[in-house]
Amino acid sequence: MAGWNADNVAGTTGQGAVTLVAGSSFCISLPNGDIFPHHPHGVFYRDTRILSRWTLTVNGQPLEPLGAWTPSPFQGKYIGRAARSDGGADSPLTVERKRELGAGILEDITIHNYSLQPAACEIALAVESDFADLFEVKDGRIRRTWEQTRRSKAGSLTIEADWQETRKGIVVRMRDASATAEGFLRHMIVPPHGEWSVRVTLLPLTAETDVDVGMPTQVLSAAMISAQEQRQQAWEARIPLPHIDDPSVERSLLRSHDDIGALRIVDPDHPERMVVAAGAPWFMALFGRDSLLSSFMVLPVDATLALGTLQTLADRQGTKVNPVTEEQPGRILHEVRLDVGTGMALGGRSAYYGTADATPLFVTLLGEASRWGLPAEDIAALVPHADRALDWIRDYGDRDGDGFVEYQRLNDHGLINQGWKDSWDGVNFADGRIAEAPIALCEVQGYVYSAYFARAWIAYDAGDKALAFDLRERALRLKKQFNEQFWLPDRGYYAIALDGDKRPVDACASNMGHCLWSGIVDDDKARQVVRRLMSPEMFSGWGVRTLATDMGAYNPVSYHNGSVWPHDNALIVAGLMRYGFVREAQQLSIALMEAAEYTDNRLPELFCGFSRTDYPEPLPYPTACSPQAWASATPVMLLRSLLRYEANVPLGGLWIDPALPPSWGNLHTVNLPVGGASVTMDVSGSHVRVEGLPEGIAFHKGTRPLLVDLLETDGRA
Repeated sequence: MAGWNADNVAGTTGQGAVTLVAGSSFCISLPNGDIFPHHPHGVFYRDTRILSRWTLTVNGQPLEPLGAWTPSPFQGKYIGRAARSDGGADSPLTVERKRELGAGILEDITIHNYSLQPAACEIALAVESDFADLFEVKDGRIRRTWEQTRRSKAGSLTIEADWQETRKGIVVRMRDASATAEGFLRHMIVPPHGEWSVRVTLLPLTAETDVDVGMPTQVLSAAMISAQEQRQQAWEARIPLPHIDDPSVERSLLRSHDDIGALRIVDPDHPERMVVAAGAPWFMALFGRDSLLSSFMVLPVDATLALGTLQTLADRQGTKVNPVTEEQPGRILHEVRLDVGTGMALGGRSAYYGTADATPLFVTLLGEASRWGLPAEDIAALVPHADRALDWIRDYGDRDGDGFVEYQRLNDHGLINQGWKDSWDGVNFADGRIAEAPIALCEVQGYVYSAYFARAWIAYDAGDKALAFDLRERALRLKKQFNEQFWLPDRGYYAIALDGDKRPVDACASNMGHCLWSGIVDDDKARQVVRRLMSPEMFSGWGVRTLATDMGAYNPVSYHNGSVWPHDNALIVAGLMRYGFVREAQQLSIALMEAAEYTDNRLPELFCGFSRTDYPEPLPYPTACSPQAWASATPVMLLRSLLRYEANVPLGGLWIDPALPPSWGNLHTVNLPVGGASVTMDVSGSHVRVEGLPEGIAFHKGTRPLLVDLLETDGRA
């Protein structure tokens, strides 16, 4: 999903680094709460590092970290031991830092004295901002030098900076503190068995930030954090509340809900719209592919994310040919950045369009959203954008008219690979050779297949049977051609791609699992695909690897060539269920939920592909995002797939045919949104009870009908 090639990945954020997320803002620090500019740490607001140093010393010494927690995605709690003023060992002083993230940060610092004697303390807080943009920090090369001015008075520090015609700044306040050249200084006596506290706030300078008014920190902080708290509380009140007998699975589901809520960001042009950012720390922005897939995965939980994502991407849909940004008419963008000023963004602009899969996924999500009952007027307003997306598939995506969508970057600065495995070496042959563009990825053809059927559903529901039949025929022609040209009969699996010479790229990769999800796989080939996906070479014991261990490019500690990605596995599970491989879907789902137990029930972006038989726990990938949208959506998608939980509001039905692993036990969920109502669902084994369905929606025990079958019936009528 990266907006950078894998050879340009940032250094690790450090052992035990703590990440907080609040909308498009994020904060990365050491376990003791400190932030240093030489790490890829800081507080980031609108893609700018507004805080590059935030280091606390007590009696001239840094805090010895004891522990760090994140009570919520935007709150951090850091516990450390402070040095004694006399330099003696075994200090009775501990320091607790409670941090809340919004547009800036609020931090409560509390010193506890466990001695029978009063403790004299001096605390110093060093504050710096380099105003580097996110790309500079991630790349590890700060390219701009801002002209800074620092103004301080009692309890307040303002840092303002200029670069060319751009001006930025922050204001920091600590009550009753003395300002120093570095930041703030406070002296105090902490009573025996007592404590001392102070609150510090930091905000970016905006039109609403009044630097000169001596505003109490309580008022300042309330304005900063209330919006995020209100958004999170509103989200928690609206989303379903699942209870499942397996407590670890339940914790993962609840953590998933919390993280998706925290990763939502506001479309700045339409504050009423919410979209989901791709992930923290480096992808706190709208990404076409990531946001579309994440919205699809959580659609039964919250359809407003799908609507906001579709509307925001539609507003930015390509209208012209621009080789620099790779914009083309009808194309859905790859990513949008907010306030990047170094030209390091892809294409050197805020929006970059170099992706082959976001455009068909846009149509796929719209079709699914229409079946889950989004308002008809909203769907109707987006249909012309879906049609322009289908035009892009025909006119630009299929570069040579062979029926497949290919990609080849249009300049030397864009992404070399433009599917979800977008690292420079992400598409290769079985012997490890890199595939040369133009490249037609197998899963992208599956996404196009699903896009045709998604648009056909919308036509069918609108009564346009002729268009529905036409789109179905396009889909079936693509499916026939795909199975003829991508299938490797001597290997028993699909090629990951066709290269620029139309040769099958014969690596055994997880991409074909997405083809199961889309339905483009012929029924007579599905069993061989599943056998290969679940083979020891592909299934690590924690999940399906991105690349089989017997491939030339396999590396368990690579980004895309042998690692395990939870979202990739979630789509594979959906594909397994689609083709009736329930046992394998259960096995894979159990493995993923067990892996989540090692990361505090939060699945990361990816983890290493080492075998479970060789290592007792999943090993972390050093620069994985966490939380990350489609990883956070994975538990929801697993549950949805295993329940075979599908709606078709225009057809007046809700379908459930559960196949939860027996070890997970029973499921009870309230507040499920269906057709404008809040529904309660109880599942015990194969038994289902649904209460609260709105008038006109009937419950069916079974699977949702396929459009192919409906059209066949209509054709015979």
